Amino acid sequence: MRILLLDKNHPLITERLSAKNFILEEDFTSSYDEVCRKIENYDGVIIRSRIPLDQNFLKKAKNLKFIARVGAGMENIDIPVAKKMGIQLINSPEGNRDSVAEHVVGMLLILMNRLFIASQEVKNGIWLREENRGDELLGKTVGLIGYGNMGKATAKRLSGFGCKVIFYDILPDLSDEFAEQVSLEELQEKAEVLSLHIPLTEHTHYMIDGSFIDGMKHDFYFVNTARGKNVETKSLVEALKSGKVKGACLDVLEYEKSSFENLETENEDLNYLLKSEKAIVTPHIAGWTVQSKEKLAQVIVDKIITQFA
Repeated sequence: MRILLLDKNHPLITERLSAKNFILEEDFTSSYDEVCRKIENYDGVIIRSRIPLDQNFLKKAKNLKFIARVGAGMENIDIPVAKKMGIQLINSPEGNRDSVAEHVVGMLLILMNRLFIASQEVKNGIWLREENRGDELLGKTVGLIGYGNMGKATAKRLSGFGCKVIFYDILPDLSDEFAEQVSLEELQEKAEVLSLHIPLTEHTHYMIDGSFIDGMKHDFYFVNTARGKNVETKSLVEALKSGKVKGACLDVLEYEKSSFENLETENEDLNYLLKSEKAIVTPHIAGWTVQSKEKLAQVIVDKIITQFA
């Protein structure tokens, strides 16, 4: 099988697949149009986010048997068209779930205990104790929306902090030793911390908007390591200003490029988030650790070999 690699990943992908007699070609620079012109020559493609695999692309991929995304989200692929064409879709959420879970906890601890702010103040000769009094995770009810690989890994870690973890998911009967499944209404009633672990679909676009935030009974901390467009930023900023949202931990932003390489737009709401002491913003790195880079690649390789070697 001939496989086209469109994004740089861990070298073990090339090493292990080559050892199984797959023919690999790396192309990290060609444009969308250039890739479209040659994609019919390949049986498989391995991607991250650089090139969108839309309907036009897939119709040119006449011989494609699989698409493998090194990561979790599949929103840059026209899934209905791919399935209609019989193309196997492969991703690797198992590979970076631990990285995401640790990032969630890390951001919450930094935000709630004012660690970054206090450290910067001391480095600038400012010594404030009462003003930097923290807020503990212990005893808080954390609500997760989405209980797949990322949600479960996050619940496992938060349960160790003495949190009560509840979650909402569209699939039934997912409760386990770390978290209890509840309705969305019950989650809004009980959660003091809210964390998103959902894909971006037509149903989850702007899921967290002004109406949803108003429906939360408690003032709450908010975490998003899922997709930026799951959240209506304008409504989040308004809630931060009013105090309804006590603080926000954002690894993803509505204004990111589709490739996640940088910001696409800047505006007043984004500027508020970047300057506010109530928000922590990181550059879409929750799933990016030294360990997850290798694990993501390993999961993809194992799935390709199992199905196609």
